[in-house]
Amino acid sequence: MGNRKKMVEACSFDVPETLFAGTLADPHSVLGIHEFDGGKIIRVYDPLAESVEILTGSGFSKSLPMKNQGRGLFTAFFKRKTFFAYRVKKFFADGTVFCSADPYSFLPGIGEMDTYLFNAGEHRNVYEMMGAHCRTRDGVDGVEFTVWAPNASRVSVVGDFNCWDGRRGMMRLMGNSGVWELFIPGLCAGDLYKFEIRAKNGDIFTKLDPYAKQIQRRPDNAGIVPKKETYGWTDAVWMEKRRSVNPMNRPMNVYEVHLGSWGNPALGPLQDGEEFHNYREIADVLGKYLSEMGYTHVELLPVCEHPLDQSWGYQVTGFYAPTSRYGTPEDFAYFVDHMHSLGIGVLLDWVPAHFPKDAFSLGRFDGTALYEHADPRQGEHRDWGTYIFNYGRCEVQNFLLGSALYWMDRFHVDGLRVDAVASMLYLDYSRNAEDWIPNKYGGNENLEAVAFLRRLNELTNELFPGTVMVAEESTSWPGVSKPTYLGGLGFTYKWNMGWMHDSLEYFQLDPVYRSYNHGKLTFSLMYAFSENFVLPLSHDEVVHGKRSLLNKMPGDYQQKFANLRALFAYMATHPGKKLLFMGGEFAQWIEWNSNQALDWHLLDYPQHKAMQELVRELNFFYRKNNALWDDDFTNAGFQWLDGGDVHQSVASYIRWDKERKDPVVVILNLTPVVRDCYTTGIPLPGEWVEVLNTDASRFGGTNLLNEGVYTAEPGLYHGQDQHITIRLPWLGAVILKKKNN
Repeated sequence: MGNRKKMVEACSFDVPETLFAGTLADPHSVLGIHEFDGGKIIRVYDPLAESVEILTGSGFSKSLPMKNQGRGLFTAFFKRKTFFAYRVKKFFADGTVFCSADPYSFLPGIGEMDTYLFNAGEHRNVYEMMGAHCRTRDGVDGVEFTVWAPNASRVSVVGDFNCWDGRRGMMRLMGNSGVWELFIPGLCAGDLYKFEIRAKNGDIFTKLDPYAKQIQRRPDNAGIVPKKETYGWTDAVWMEKRRSVNPMNRPMNVYEVHLGSWGNPALGPLQDGEEFHNYREIADVLGKYLSEMGYTHVELLPVCEHPLDQSWGYQVTGFYAPTSRYGTPEDFAYFVDHMHSLGIGVLLDWVPAHFPKDAFSLGRFDGTALYEHADPRQGEHRDWGTYIFNYGRCEVQNFLLGSALYWMDRFHVDGLRVDAVASMLYLDYSRNAEDWIPNKYGGNENLEAVAFLRRLNELTNELFPGTVMVAEESTSWPGVSKPTYLGGLGFTYKWNMGWMHDSLEYFQLDPVYRSYNHGKLTFSLMYAFSENFVLPLSHDEVVHGKRSLLNKMPGDYQQKFANLRALFAYMATHPGKKLLFMGGEFAQWIEWNSNQALDWHLLDYPQHKAMQELVRELNFFYRKNNALWDDDFTNAGFQWLDGGDVHQSVASYIRWDKERKDPVVVILNLTPVVRDCYTTGIPLPGEWVEVLNTDASRFGGTNLLNEGVYTAEPGLYHGQDQHITIRLPWLGAVILKKKNN
């Protein structure tokens, strides 16, 4: 007995001072059960515990008090040759008693291959390795925590379960990987947590888990231990079809939505205490609306977690977490699943170009510039007040790649629209001459970002065929949507910002000046097939004093609507996929305000209801006619009839299907002058009919239509062997097709 007492007293001298100083990188080497002087010693460190017992035996029914060595250290010696299972029972001053398995009795939950792949930037399932995961280890339920903080002197898991005290959940550093790990028994889904980090300089602060799958509502912003994924997906048919179809040869007409302000009345009033509707409620109502309107896809402004509502989601703090404003990750899974059941694809706006400086998030994560560059000439966006990712760091690449793959893998999303790509590509983006650092060749190209984007697009294409990657890229960077093996960036599509700006500038002009600016209408066809383009009329064009689409249009009340109808017809028939921001389809009068719902009451007014009807018909007409989408990206799919009718401000063209059997003829008259006898060339002989006229009364127009059948007359016109003569309505579009096609 005396010998045992001597050993118990001596064991405290084996404990390094770094344990008490909070700088021990491998607490498992001291705490837990270890060999000691012919037996086994158990050490427990808890500065808040008054006393501790060790439970052993069958059903853990035998109890042994631990020796209080002071400073929060407790020890117990067992004269046993083999290791054994045990439980730790702690008693606290307020009468609380806590019993669980010992976190420091478990082997690491991640292996060397995991850390090797992560450090190399090649861990394709990094979201299964990093963060918080409910696990069962040696028959014990708990949560595995993993985080990357290579320059920290200590990392702890903190939460309600340990009174947010970083002395009580110290993690183990895995070799030289910079990855810290800890399995905590007894925790479960729903528990709140953060990481407490002690920097090399002694500063102590808490950080949100970069890989958190669910995050507490602002302003607390703690991670929430996620449930094991149990959502019962029903979209197997959709997913199988997606893998087998080339999206570039399919119609794509996107409705861009900000979930917080869409606000359709069918959602009903918010309940007491609610700020937003749930993903499930929105899915049911929005899905019905999209189906009725004929859209093929919905694109959501960023739903990655973000603390500031006014950022619209572009200041991301949770790259793996659907925002809790609208519900849980399972609720978001329902949203996507429901859209797929209706035949609607889901695209997410994704923001890898920058991240905010919020102290609880990624910035200076372990006390150093970890995810960002240290030099502000490389690591900060001056205009946005945000940090720029260090794309040359393998672990940062893996973090971002993992985020993209996570949304496709776990939430079945059909593609990502990558925000602000131009800011990633150029080292001198929006900078003064002295405020940037050239690359190793002396150029302004961000070679590391280029490599990252290429790898991103290669991986998404390889692992999730049929998904799309869309670049918001506003410069003339070559080959944005060309394959990487041809030297491109590998995106599926690129937003056609040139078309958007030129078209809006043209349509905002008083028609008397349009003949002098005809090139703004036609110039896009000079480069339309240099990339795989999406034509966007996005949220960015209806905020910050730019006015709504309707309010951009010149003229009186009737002319504004007529101009907008013509713009929508031009967009629907121009080469490229389509995107329209919510509210545009019923001609919202005022600018978009993210703090209030769209003005759905406008549908009580005939002109707005008629505009919605036009957009609906254009959407279904677009989907029905192959000529408008199956050859979008070669010049064989488009042919001018007359792109140079400057004096009349008329533009006419043919859209060809791949079989060249069922063309669509489009004629735009963009002055408030009716052309009663307008002769146009026609690509095929036979009978032609007007299939859509934006001046129809059901669209709010004056009903100047071309009724009946027009038989093509022989004779060269507009380069065609036959022609017809029709009437062009003022500020309108006429669409013709061959009869019976």
